[in-house]
Amino acid sequence: MRPIQTYKLMTLNRYVAEEQRWHPEATGTFTRMMWDISLATKMIAREVNKAGLADILGDAGIENVSGDRVQKLDAYAQARISRTLGRGGYLCLMASEEQPEPTPVPEGYPRGPYVLVFDPLDGSSNIDVNVSIGTIFGIYRRVSAGEGDGTLEDVLQPGSQLIAAGYVIYGSSTMLVYTSGNGVHGFTLDPSLGEYLLSHPDIRIPERGTTYSINEGYAGRWDEPTRRYLSWLKQEDAASGRPYKHRYVGTLVADVHRTLLTGGIFLYPSDARDPARPKPKLRLVYEANPMGFIIEQAGGRASTGRERILELQPAGLHQRVPLVLGSRREVELYEEFVAGAR
Repeated sequence: MRPIQTYKLMTLNRYVAEEQRWHPEATGTFTRMMWDISLATKMIAREVNKAGLADILGDAGIENVSGDRVQKLDAYAQARISRTLGRGGYLCLMASEEQPEPTPVPEGYPRGPYVLVFDPLDGSSNIDVNVSIGTIFGIYRRVSAGEGDGTLEDVLQPGSQLIAAGYVIYGSSTMLVYTSGNGVHGFTLDPSLGEYLLSHPDIRIPERGTTYSINEGYAGRWDEPTRRYLSWLKQEDAASGRPYKHRYVGTLVADVHRTLLTGGIFLYPSDARDPARPKPKLRLVYEANPMGFIIEQAGGRASTGRERILELQPAGLHQRVPLVLGSRREVELYEEFVAGAR
């Protein structure tokens, strides 16, 4: 990890520029891309803050590729990110949870060496009830030959090949959490300045935690190891005087953000009502990989319960996987239950 002299109120743009200094070969292309991600998410935050005042709440009347109803803010966030970053000259391809196929760079604009994958607005079902929502993104270097449009190969890379990832949580304040493999840092948007300012330098997730985050309404759908693990969690830690607290928002960004800052474990196992055909929910490319990369950079662990998330080779753009992440020891304990060691 390269040391960067951080200080309170350091802007995100300044931080990224400082990172660039450690790479003499840098052309500034990555820096410009991060500036535009910052701009796009500020514009999304502005619209989120208008919810209830402008005509941006509710269903847009269409479904996305995963069969989810698209909300008006979903459509706005998708368009804003695609338009802002697609014309910057640093991407060769984009891929979004909302689109069935990768999105090429518009005709007439230069191609670059990077690939962007993103979930434009995570937690859509919470939009109309004013609960925290977010944006998730990951950045890869292209691996296909040439300097033209990227290919599917560029998108379907394991998470271990990510060069940067982040998320923005639109809550009581807007906060961008970011890593480029040099630790995890949080920047809070000051609306009076229009700038993301460093508020949480070098975030490290605790080795253990006292919070578990899972939708217990789906308990009847979990596999047997997950049910045993949750039963042990409640009984063993209550007996030892270290009781766990259950916290679940239902927005991936919000639940992972809390877990990152306070420790514990987040679980979204597969629906195992049909043991022969378990159905996972979260997308590997757009959700699990970027979040897993962030958690690992903060000293945590991200897993399916059986294998490291970042080592999975994506089989398709919208592949779904079970996801378990958080404090390293908490995730290891869950993996022991899955392996039958407990």
